Amino acid sequence: MGRAEERRARQKGARRAKRAAKAGGIRRFFTWKWVLGYVLGLGVLLVGAFFLLYLLVEVPSANAAAKAEANIYKYGDGTIMAKTGDVNRESVPLSKIPKKVQHTFVAAENKDFYGDSGVSFTGTARGLINTALGRGKQGGSTITQQYVKNYYLSQEQTVSRKLKELVISLKVDQQKSKDYILAGYINTSYYGRGAYGIQAAARAYYNKDVEDLSVEQGAYLASVLQAPSQYDWSAAGPNGKRQVQARWNYVLDNMVEKDWLSKSEREGMKFDVPVPPRPIPGRDGQAGYLIDAANKELIKAGVSENEIEAGGWTITLNIDKKKQKALEKAVRTELTDKLDPKKRKVDKYAQVGAVSVDPESGGVVAMYGGTGYTEHYFNNALREDYQPASTFKPLILASGLEHGSTTQDGTPVTASTMYDGTSRRPVKGSLTGFAPPNEDNKSYGPISVQKAMNNSVNSVFAQMAVDVGLDKVKSTAIDLGMNKDAGGFDVRPAMSLGVMGASPRDMAGVYATLDNHGKKVTPAIVKSAEKGDERPELPDPTNGQAISRGAADSVTSVLTGVVDDGTGQAVRQQGQAVAGKTGTSDDNKSAWFSGYTPDLVTSVGMFGEGEKKQVSLKGTAGGGRVNGGDFPARIWAAYTESALSGEKASKFDLDTDMGAAVKPPPSPSSSDTSQSPSSSPSASESASESPSSSPSASESSSESPSASSSASPSGDADSPSPPDPSNSASDEGDPLRRDQE
Repeated sequence: MGRAEERRARQKGARRAKRAAKAGGIRRFFTWKWVLGYVLGLGVLLVGAFFLLYLLVEVPSANAAAKAEANIYKYGDGTIMAKTGDVNRESVPLSKIPKKVQHTFVAAENKDFYGDSGVSFTGTARGLINTALGRGKQGGSTITQQYVKNYYLSQEQTVSRKLKELVISLKVDQQKSKDYILAGYINTSYYGRGAYGIQAAARAYYNKDVEDLSVEQGAYLASVLQAPSQYDWSAAGPNGKRQVQARWNYVLDNMVEKDWLSKSEREGMKFDVPVPPRPIPGRDGQAGYLIDAANKELIKAGVSENEIEAGGWTITLNIDKKKQKALEKAVRTELTDKLDPKKRKVDKYAQVGAVSVDPESGGVVAMYGGTGYTEHYFNNALREDYQPASTFKPLILASGLEHGSTTQDGTPVTASTMYDGTSRRPVKGSLTGFAPPNEDNKSYGPISVQKAMNNSVNSVFAQMAVDVGLDKVKSTAIDLGMNKDAGGFDVRPAMSLGVMGASPRDMAGVYATLDNHGKKVTPAIVKSAEKGDERPELPDPTNGQAISRGAADSVTSVLTGVVDDGTGQAVRQQGQAVAGKTGTSDDNKSAWFSGYTPDLVTSVGMFGEGEKKQVSLKGTAGGGRVNGGDFPARIWAAYTESALSGEKASKFDLDTDMGAAVKPPPSPSSSDTSQSPSSSPSASESASESPSSSPSASESSSESPSASSSASPSGDADSPSPPDPSNSASDEGDPLRRDQE
């Protein structure tokens, strides 16, 4: 080798050594072993960071939006009356959702749901990358993740929220069952049409409850979750309808793949087009009164007010839709259409409250609370600030019959017992002086209890109350259903005139107890209530015997006379047995008719509601004095006729030998028609001279259907208002003294 060649060889070797030395320096850090180490190290860091995140992130409580639900109020037939709450959501337990309908949601969103870990790492990674790059929402989440997002987190699209979703989903999957997660997902998802949760969606799209959904309908609801606005059939364009039908098919095909649906079933299924959207009812009209009354009953049954306000309740009322409409129409046609507040100031003060009850079940089938919840907030059907007046008189007789009471001369108190009907007659046997006038200050001769009830004779029942015992009368009244804590319910002779407070619901309950042969009826507006699996125990509306059947049936028999031949003639109906009693308080501040057929009990109250005090109803609708036999009786009659239309006329099944409903025995002679004095309790009418019965002048009506056009010298109707109980005995002895309002 020459010298030149040797020099070139050395130069080439030097360059090779230099390159090797350079390469060797880089490889020291990036050999395959080092790369693997870097990857493993990064993995350990990520796992450590995730483990730390897992420890730090707790499963939070539900967000406010997820917990907000509507309360659903239904009529007795199951149709929706109203919804309350800003969010139309109604949670249901998974047990109420048909199994195949449950599977439609799994097939639509996460067909491997039952076997996964609660998260999709690939889907989450894709979501994180797209979120970081600002590409918006991306799919790929599991049912568990979607439930966590809906129930625990917000809908914001941030990396931190998605990381929390991943951690919480893993924890929820470990802590909760798949059924729990699925139920949560189905109940918290938004379906469009303002519906949150499958129950609200079932109502919104198919007008039925969730338990009645078919597989085809469930598949549509599962499909619509992907794009509620786009897939709502009523709003979707041709492309949206094609897409939702394609997804519907996808759901059902997945169900076949998972063996949740047979091929033969699948082949026979057709797309079920949803119903058009409907407005959500609110609290206008009578609905607000019914909702408030139902809520009060639930609170009384032990459900806290906070629980009700939290929503999620399905509350079925006893209200019968047909009867409710009939009652509203009766008030409108018989009174409110005739009022003209611009023309007559008194017309703006006229208020009506009414409650109708099924005496067998105790359910409130109709209720009228006023002109409308948004116009007149106070519920007239429940108010206890007005006197029931002479509608209280039957309770005095009931107490006398129940206790086997006698007059002060020892004559048993029955329908045929004779009393002195003299107006302003001082009550005998009372430590407190009391001498009430009859209506129009008219006096009666010796008059039977039956006729005294027919004509609402105050002096007779004031004496009877003392004969029976005022404490016993009050006790019986409470047993029958009156509120012992109502204002003015004091033990004094004036109690006989119904001067305590009472509501139409109270009086409907009292008269329903009489109609129910003495078995206690406490009117109930709520039929059932449930929230998920929670079902509060409601009291039995018909529970226990308040008074004996004989006493109750005897009073019913007497009250048929009020309708057939007394102040309640305005409610007579051809062939239909009716019992009832009118009532008109002092100065026409309230007027009542409470009555019943064998199958329906209704109490109608009319009240003079001034701006700061109770006022007279006199002159309402351009008439004169307002009696119980006037507007209240006409409302009662119009309602009852409509409510019972199509039903066969019924008769009372009474266990009694007294009263107007019992045929009198044949007279010994045609001339023997006078009322002869007798001390025998078996006599048809006894008029013995006694502290409780003394001869008097002529008989005349104390309250008649036509009395509204006549004036009352005393300013009274059935019941002059008694003095304030705090006053002396001499005050109470003045029958013309007025309570201060």
